Amino acid sequence: MPSIIYLLALAIFCMTTSEFMVAGMMNELALAFQVSVSSIGYLITAYAGAMVVGGPILTATLLRMRSKQALLFLMFVFLIGQSLGAIAWNYDSMMFSRIITGIASSSAFGITISFSATLVPPNTRGKAASIVLAGLMIATVIGLPITTFVSQNFGWRISFGFVSILVLVSGIMIQFLLPSSPNKSVLNWKDELIGFKNINLWAAYITSMFIIGGTFAAFSYFTPIFTSITGFSSASIPYLLALYGVATVIGNIAIGKFADKYTMKTLLIGMIILIVALSLFAVGAENKYIVVITTIFIGLTGVSMNPAMVARVMKTANNGTMINTLHSSFITLGVVIGSSLGSLGISNGYGYKSPLWIGACLAILGLLSLLPYLGKNFNVSK
Repeated sequence: MPSIIYLLALAIFCMTTSEFMVAGMMNELALAFQVSVSSIGYLITAYAGAMVVGGPILTATLLRMRSKQALLFLMFVFLIGQSLGAIAWNYDSMMFSRIITGIASSSAFGITISFSATLVPPNTRGKAASIVLAGLMIATVIGLPITTFVSQNFGWRISFGFVSILVLVSGIMIQFLLPSSPNKSVLNWKDELIGFKNINLWAAYITSMFIIGGTFAAFSYFTPIFTSITGFSSASIPYLLALYGVATVIGNIAIGKFADKYTMKTLLIGMIILIVALSLFAVGAENKYIVVITTIFIGLTGVSMNPAMVARVMKTANNGTMINTLHSSFITLGVVIGSSLGSLGISNGYGYKSPLWIGACLAILGLLSLLPYLGKNFNVSK
């Protein structure tokens, strides 16, 4: 793999750390803004909602820019939003911060994934995507636990400021180390829109949406579930989140190896494991051993299936920036659906276990959406 791909992974790491960090400091933010935990959950929803709606619109305005210049612009916008979060004076200003960062993040995802695919042969695009998306996984194993630890010991503002500095440093590295893309990478609307005529592409989008929706319905509320139901101490939360993060990294590496050749089989097996893990977590949420084991398996599947999801999209349509950005939007639409339904379950009195059952139901819908394609020899390109 070209070393440049690892630099793209760094950009994804910074943005995903920002996306996930709210999940690790829900109690602190709820206390600071004098709102409920379910209201803080909507900060995750807002970030994802901004990715869904604003990401494709912003990407469309950047199609005539070269990949490097577009990415640097997006990181600058992201830096502004993240810095605003560090000085947020009330719940509304924090919400605005999450919307800005969400819009920039979605567009950046599409650009980085498309750019990585142009650097490798077609039969290794899934592996290249797995390396870029490893930034996402490492954010869960390093970024999320660190920001949670910093928030608990030094305050959530310091945690947000820490990520702002990280974004600035990574932007400077990209400016000096990432070569400018050639003129032929400048895209046009006609090339981008052709792929959207393929109905199988939309089916791939929907499956991805349900996979991530099921995962985030549970993940968004891991912290209150761990402390309020399972009985873990607040000090143990960073370690539990790190354990989940390690599982996502391992899952991402393993799935990345099979994503190109066994795309549909990988998705099928992964979703079955995810459904079982979420269901067992809900049933045995009071048992620490069951919770730890099921958390690991949610990490091994769930978000870790991103390389297979990306490989399916690339097999189904061309490697367009808009196609990949819209895929990112559907993935984050899953975040919106999952975190919102989880919040509704809690706020309507169904308890902290409800997001786990909601996640299992969404994962089942993802499995059902995949079934019509399993009779095609697992070849989505047909």
